[in-house]
This record gives sequence, C-alpha cells and structure tokens, in this order.
Amino acid sequence: MELPSEQRAENDFCEKAGSFLSTIQRIIFPITFLFILVVGFSLNLSVMWILVSRIKRWNRSTIFLFNLVLADITWILCLPFLIYYHFNHLHWIFGDAICKLTRTVYHTCYYCSIYFVTCLSIDRYLAIVHPLKSLRLLKKHQSLLVCLIIWAATTLSSVPVIFIAGTQVCKTNKTICGNYVFSQETHVTLPYSLFSTTIGCLLPFASICYCYCSSLGELRRIEMHRLKKRDLLTKLMCSALVTFALLYLPYHASRNSCIVLRMLRPHALLVIERADALFFIEMAVCSLNTCINPLFCFLAGGDFREQVCKIAHSMPPFKRWGLGNRRAAVCPM
Repeated sequence: MELPSEQRAENDFCEKAGSFLSTIQRIIFPITFLFILVVGFSLNLSVMWILVSRIKRWNRSTIFLFNLVLADITWILCLPFLIYYHFNHLHWIFGDAICKLTRTVYHTCYYCSIYFVTCLSIDRYLAIVHPLKSLRLLKKHQSLLVCLIIWAATTLSSVPVIFIAGTQVCKTNKTICGNYVFSQETHVTLPYSLFSTTIGCLLPFASICYCYCSSLGELRRIEMHRLKKRDLLTKLMCSALVTFALLYLPYHASRNSCIVLRMLRPHALLVIERADALFFIEMAVCSLNTCINPLFCFLAGGDFREQVCKIAHSMPPFKRWGLGNRRAAVCPM
C-alpha cells in the first residue's frame, strides 16, 4: 500500500539521517564547514575590518564589496548549527523555527553572494570599458539602491524555503532538519529549484559572460598606461567565470538532478542515492566560495588593494627584507 506523501517524506528524511551516506554527512560535511568557519570567517572579517576602518571614502565598488562580505559572514554564522547537527549524527536539537531560519538565511545569503560577485564584475567592466558612461549610469547612491534591492528580492524569493524545509521526527525520536531538495513534494520543489537556478545562477553567469566577451575587443585598445587595470579586469572576470564553472553550475545541476530523479524515477533508490551523494559533495565544495570571495575584493577594489599592500609591507618581515619601499612594484594599483 502506498504511503501518504507526508509520511513518505518523513521516512525519506529519517532514512538519510540514520544510514544514508553517513561518511559524507557526518565527516566530510562538518569538517568542510568547520574549515570554512575558521578560514572563511577570518578572511571575511579581515576584509570587513579593512573596509570599515581603513577606507575613508567609499565608492560603488566598496559598497558592493561590503555587501558581498556581509552576505558571506551572515552565511558563515549559520554553520555552527549545521556543524553541531552533522556531528550529532543528524539529530536537530534547536527546534523547528531555528531549522527553518537556518535553511532560509543559508539560501538567502548564498544567492546574495552570487549577485554581489556579479555586480563587481559588471562594475569593473563599466569602469574600464565605459568609464564616462558608467559615472552617469551607476553612481554611489544608485549602487546602494541596487544592493538594497538585491537583499530585498533575494529574501523575498527565499520565503518558500520556510514552508518546504523544516524538522521531521523519526520513529526513533530523532529530529531531522530537512533540506527541501530531498522532499517528496517534487511538484513544489522542482519549479522552485529551477526558478532559483535560472534567476540566481544562469542569469548572473550570462551577465558575466556578456561583459567579458563584449569587452575583449575594447580591452585590446586600452592605452598602455591603463594596462595594469586591464589585466586586473581580465583576472577579475576570469576568476568569476572559473568560480561559476567549478562551483555554482555543478551545484545547481546536481541539485536539480536529485529532484528530477525523485519525480521521474521514485523507485530507483540506487540511482537516487548516487545523485544525492554527488549533490552532497557539490554542496560541500560550493561552500568554499566564502573562502574565495575575498579574492574578488583584492581584484575589484583599488582602495582595498592599496590598504592591503600598506598593511602587508608595514609588517616586520617586509621591513627586515628591505621590501617596504617596493609596495608599488609588488602591488600595482
């Protein structure tokens, strides 16, 4: 006899908590998140300190950088709950409200981070390829408005996570904080996942590709005294493209595959298990983006890059090696 959908969903979550991919969920996941909590939080907190205390005059790039770091720090603050959850054999002790809040904030900040990386790429493209036009199109207060719209729109689009994610109580009295990807309600989760993929991944990726491809011809005609800026723009966009290719695109592809398999082949348990294993691995790898994003701060922000170089070359090792006066050569602005 077929079980009701709610009971099937509960059994599915409980099976994953009890025996499914225990090596990935109980070892790889928490260790990866613990690494991000230490390294990613330290890097982003350092970037935040430089932005707030060392840069006096903010421009539009600084605004985008600040919001990128804010999104990553907020995302990282969700990790202690998930680290304890996975180390605790996937037993959630913080209640249903905290479960929903953690999943929703995780989802919101993840996509905010993608949008702000895209904004940085577009901003640098406009500043180098269309410097005069960009001053009219994107002023400082308009950049702030763009950031507020991104936060509001991403938060609003993450509201469905509140309703499709939450706790499940197993027969063994173990409480699971479910991820909506593993829900049996695929008629809800698949459209939402495809929507998030299109708006939150494919559209930003297409925007960066357009900026990069359309700027190639212009970059070759930039004067020699702007050659360093041209190289930084190229590195920035290449870094964004590589990040999307290695982190964001595989993650979204594996997430949608998990849901599609549950919809089309609900009884193919082995195939679903392999797809879920790939998704868990991609989720862990994709989480490393918070450790990579500080690179965009160095490539995109001239003032930030200058402050980093000043701090680095004021340290005793640089002075002892006689490199203190070579900041301009080592760190081009």
